[in-house]
Amino acid sequence: MTTDQASSPSSALAASGPALIVSNMDVTYQVRGQDRLALRDVSFSIGRGESYGLVGESGSGKSTAALALVRYLPSNGRVSGGTISINGLNPLSMGKRDLRQLRARTISMVYQEPGRALNPSLRVGRQIAEVFEVAGASSESAMDSAEDMLRKVQISDPGRVMRRYPHELSGGMAQRAVIAMALAASPSLLILDEPTTALDATVEAEVLDLVAALRQEFDTSVLFISHNLAVIAKMCDRVGVLYAGELVEEGPARQVFDDPRHPYTVGLLRCIPRRGQRKDRDRLDTIPGFLPSPGHSLSGCVFAPRCALAQDRCRSESPPFFDVGDLRTARCFYHEQAPELPRATPSSAAALATDGPGGPLVVVERLSKTFPGGVQALAGVDLTVHRGETLGLVGESGSGKTTLARVLLGLTAPDQGSVVTLEDKPLNPDARRRPREILRALQIVFQNPDSALNRRHSVRSLISRPLTRLAGLSGKALRDRLAELIASVRLEDRHLALRPGQLSGGLKQRVAIARAFGPRPDVVVCDEPTSALDVSVQAAILNLLADLQQQEHATYLFISHDLGLVRYLSDRIVVLYLGRVMEVGPAETVFTGPHHPYTEALFSAVPSLDGQRPDRIRLHGEIPSAADPPGGCVFHTRCPRRLSTGVCESTEPPLLEEEPGHLIRCHIPITELRQLQLNEPAPSREALHDTEN
Repeated sequence: MTTDQASSPSSALAASGPALIVSNMDVTYQVRGQDRLALRDVSFSIGRGESYGLVGESGSGKSTAALALVRYLPSNGRVSGGTISINGLNPLSMGKRDLRQLRARTISMVYQEPGRALNPSLRVGRQIAEVFEVAGASSESAMDSAEDMLRKVQISDPGRVMRRYPHELSGGMAQRAVIAMALAASPSLLILDEPTTALDATVEAEVLDLVAALRQEFDTSVLFISHNLAVIAKMCDRVGVLYAGELVEEGPARQVFDDPRHPYTVGLLRCIPRRGQRKDRDRLDTIPGFLPSPGHSLSGCVFAPRCALAQDRCRSESPPFFDVGDLRTARCFYHEQAPELPRATPSSAAALATDGPGGPLVVVERLSKTFPGGVQALAGVDLTVHRGETLGLVGESGSGKTTLARVLLGLTAPDQGSVVTLEDKPLNPDARRRPREILRALQIVFQNPDSALNRRHSVRSLISRPLTRLAGLSGKALRDRLAELIASVRLEDRHLALRPGQLSGGLKQRVAIARAFGPRPDVVVCDEPTSALDVSVQAAILNLLADLQQQEHATYLFISHDLGLVRYLSDRIVVLYLGRVMEVGPAETVFTGPHHPYTEALFSAVPSLDGQRPDRIRLHGEIPSAADPPGGCVFHTRCPRRLSTGVCESTEPPLLEEEPGHLIRCHIPITELRQLQLNEPAPSREALHDTEN
């Protein structure tokens, strides 16, 4: 809290009351001369030092609610009803000067993409120092305070980072810098809008732990917006569930996720792969239908068109909030029956039976890739992708996952001596020199649909082009295949005439997926294909991938930092670190353990809805530079199980088959790893370092 806040009468009131009170808030957008209600009668509060989560699908109004709090709505949006109180202050009645002071001293926001929050032309230290200068500090004092703040967000060499530009930082470091900037003013309310969506599991865990620690240190209240329900369960005291602009359930986070009482909350939770759930045993449940468009004029329950429990009463009468437990409410007439909501995606074990993977389809041998400057992204990678299987590829950013995929697709040429074959035929390293049949056989779904879709073309044109050019379809066959694809990725006919700029991020990714699957490829490379999607759409896409694999014996190389999705969909797992394969084996074997120490650390970092996770293993520092990798085992600088004999520093371990189909690159025998991981949690790398010193 700043000095100015402490001396004001409103701050004294805020110290004893909630940091945020939202009462009956409506938000309206004017579109083509008509008012469309985006938020309707939303009420919630956040206590001093409390963390409150907002969850829901894209379009439900989460980000709109956050922007409304600080009057960051676009020019066609406004708060048309209700009240907002932040530390006893009303931002809706403030002039420009007072509003600027509120944003500078009382409330801060951290956005999903740190690149958009940092000025690319200014050094990081200069940008953080400006926050302190606005509060009245001198330039020299502001720079010192900025360095201290970077140290607080666990950046080990803050002086060096201060002198860097944003593009010179990794994603995790850039997000920490943004958090440092947000906390520099000691805000009483911190808004986090999807702050970890694009981060690796280890970096996400570090950022979440950082936010939790700083929240305690600064007594900061937090509004946390995310579609990752496990993150909300870990970080938040209470949670509100938004649907189509209405708050439909609210209560303590643990209780809401353990015993949901609104059908929409039940549906969201069922979309998430749980421990032991796999594609060959069951399909993920989905939520049928679509969100209503903004400004909808439904007379009854807003969720009724998609709800399996809906009765005539639901379609004609809007339900009030019902008390469903201690400090819990749900806006549903049939909240008692909600936990028994009928599944929208029934499946049986017999229907999911498959013949299993076939013979080798893609074979990679001695694959290396060195970029200018001596950056070795891949170093002697050997792997095989079998027909009809999903090979999951995991590892932190910089481990070489995307480079491997680009080499396979002919978008990046490998080093001399590398061999990549498809059905025993060598692939030309340049996609432009590959025959049409090979181009059809290898397709990709990129992480960012904005860079993959031509904005000038309609959805119909984008999906139809590979059907005509690669699959040779025309006339009725083309129309039938187009209709089949549209239905499979949950698009509607009305979307066909639209262009990418008119679609949400989730809809764009569905278009990209439909385009990739259109010509019926032999191998689909999925590079973070669901990272931008809500859990409901994500479940539909994962079911689609599993169904296509069953029906057409499709083959996938699945790259993701969401290890829960990898476990659900993959038959085998490859773990990469600094361009080297550290572990490979059947998915259940790799996830069950024993693991390579790096794999062990990755798995321990993943938040879980059921809370059944081992103690997190904190690795020291970030992944080393691929231009100057450590000698010996490349993981030894961060490994919490590094041997004291010195062999890890001096000798690179071979990749050995420790048990049938399970290969590990580690000096510790698998029997010892099993014993260690069963009986003794790995120490943090910092604790190991302290012991050695």
